Amino acid sequence: MSSTAPPVLPISSHQLSTQTTTAPTVASAVSGPESASSTAALRSFIGRLTDSLRHGLDQRRPWAELVDRTAFSKPESFSDATVRVRKNYSYFRVNYYAVVAVILAVSLLTNPFSLVVLVGLLAAWTFLYLFRPSDQPVVLFGRTFSDFETLAMLSALTVFSVFLTSVGSVIISALMVGVTVVCLHGAFRQPEDLFLDEQEPSQATGFLSFLRGAAANAAVASATSAVPSRV
Repeated sequence: MSSTAPPVLPISSHQLSTQTTTAPTVASAVSGPESASSTAALRSFIGRLTDSLRHGLDQRRPWAELVDRTAFSKPESFSDATVRVRKNYSYFRVNYYAVVAVILAVSLLTNPFSLVVLVGLLAAWTFLYLFRPSDQPVVLFGRTFSDFETLAMLSALTVFSVFLTSVGSVIISALMVGVTVVCLHGAFRQPEDLFLDEQEPSQATGFLSFLRGAAANAAVASATSAVPSRV
């Protein structure tokens, strides 16, 4: 009894190309929402941080009060200077933060190497840890790094860049200059004409509180946008 083989159906090159391109298409479709969620989280963080900075700067005191030459006088004693610094800081808190930030920015702009290193560190933390999808590990030189290894690597890189290079000295020097300027202004500025009663209850609503609020809101937004990628 003879057996006949089943006929061989011809397969066109179009079907082969369709089959070979199915897997990359599926992979790109899967990675698309993850990259979109990371981009949305980054945009949300930048938007919330910008709004918080703008809200904090809106609470600054008029600069004319800060540089009013008629309000400057020599303190009678060290205790008097301490009281003045405390009262002036309570009133000009946001202005003082802005002054220190400007001094720090000028110091970094005059040291391009430190600025480039800090920008590189910020980019590394942003794209390799903060807004990286949890199911996409970091792969460098053919080796896959876990979240803990990535955090340890970024922390070690930050410590090395800040404390073992000129970056740390530039930042510390700028902060010391800024604090010195603030203390000198606070010690020689008479606070008698300032409405301190309005400022004392709002100790917790300073400029840094808005930055902390922006960071917290951005973290929530990042976690929310990352949920679809983990499902």
